[in-house]
Amino acid sequence: MVYLITGGERSGKSGYAQQLALQLTNAPMYVATARKWDEDFQNRIDRHQQERDERWTNIEKEKHLSEIDFSGKVALIDCVTLWLTNFFVDTKNDVTLSLEEAKAEFLKIANQPDSTLIIVTNEIGMGLHADTHVGRKFTELQGWMNQFLAKNADTVVLMVSGIPVTIKGK
Repeated sequence: MVYLITGGERSGKSGYAQQLALQLTNAPMYVATARKWDEDFQNRIDRHQQERDERWTNIEKEKHLSEIDFSGKVALIDCVTLWLTNFFVDTKNDVTLSLEEAKAEFLKIANQPDSTLIIVTNEIGMGLHADTHVGRKFTELQGWMNQFLAKNADTVVLMVSGIPVTIKGK
């Protein structure tokens, strides 16, 4: 089962996804895809970890999610935007290669038996047009990956001002 939770910045995606995970199991897995770019980002990571209690198993994985055993588990992957950033930076902003690598990783994890994946992503293309060429390339990458994930998800929820709107599935 794959849930895709999407929406704009501060729309309530992560909070909704965490509530959903706890409804599905008493022992969810949290997979953080953030790369620790600087001290400020580390502080953000620390704050997010403190928001989750002892029921959660926390795993940090920047890119290769297929190295995690999701079989029989409920896992929240937060978030696609940070995950894609890692591919994008490592491929020197190659949209095609980043997309291929990310899709391949997703297909490996989506096919693990009896797993429930709750994936958080951002709708960055709904905001202002990116000022830079690199920003526009990343927006394209994010949009194409979101389309791929939504196509392969069982349920897609769009968060709008903290309100979940189901746009695919139950």
